[in-house]
Amino acid sequence: MIVTTAGRTNKEMQILAKSIAEEFNSKFVEREKVSIDYLKIHYETDILMIGKNRFEFYPLNTGQPFFFHPNSAAFRIKRLINQEHDPFIEATNLKKGKSFLDCTLGLASDSIVASFAVGSEGFVEGLEVNNVIAFLVKTGLKEWETSNSAIDEAMRRVSVKHINALDELIHKEDNSIDCVYFDPMFEEEISSDGIHPLKKLAHYEELTEEIINHAKRVAKERVVLKDHFRSSRFDRFKFEQQKRKTAKFHYGIWLNKE
Repeated sequence: MIVTTAGRTNKEMQILAKSIAEEFNSKFVEREKVSIDYLKIHYETDILMIGKNRFEFYPLNTGQPFFFHPNSAAFRIKRLINQEHDPFIEATNLKKGKSFLDCTLGLASDSIVASFAVGSEGFVEGLEVNNVIAFLVKTGLKEWETSNSAIDEAMRRVSVKHINALDELIHKEDNSIDCVYFDPMFEEEISSDGIHPLKKLAHYEELTEEIINHAKRVAKERVVLKDHFRSSRFDRFKFEQQKRKTAKFHYGIWLNKE
């Protein structure tokens, strides 16, 4: 991967881009008014572009960049403010002061909604194994601004850790997190323009008995799995599938009854 700046840049952006390149142990390349496509062809590698308003990641073999945005979280939080129903909140049973561990962070949409639900008294942590996604999402959560302070505050409270979920769960204490959450890539694809660039970067490691068993050990209250409505994982890992007639994805719930 190389790091460059936006087409219109300044000295501060160049300094920032150079420091980020050092952080990733990557080469910094002066933009010099050439296109991203030209840089991809010339260097034959992925490109991280540092701009004034946002950072964008351009994988070598796809035309669409990946960048952080709140995605569906913004309108979902607005619905919660209006006391409307959210299936994710119902499945996770998140309330003020609770703790939530997102083992498949991605763009962090669910973690942002979780952060709003648990409030400043609660705790939300997202785990992301891809270092580029973790960096872009962590930066975006700190800097993205909407016109709604409740959404902005929810984003700021999400803690991001670049780590494999199993490695993190192994070191968590028993019954230490109210809700442990998984939203893996579905066994059957559902079309979504919002996450298309993410699919090129996503980690496709299959869920295993080991990671689910550790999640169940760590969960004080429940483990929640979001998956395609026809997924075999619900039965395989003994989740109670919450069926919704018109939804292409369902939530599965495992309750700690000890």
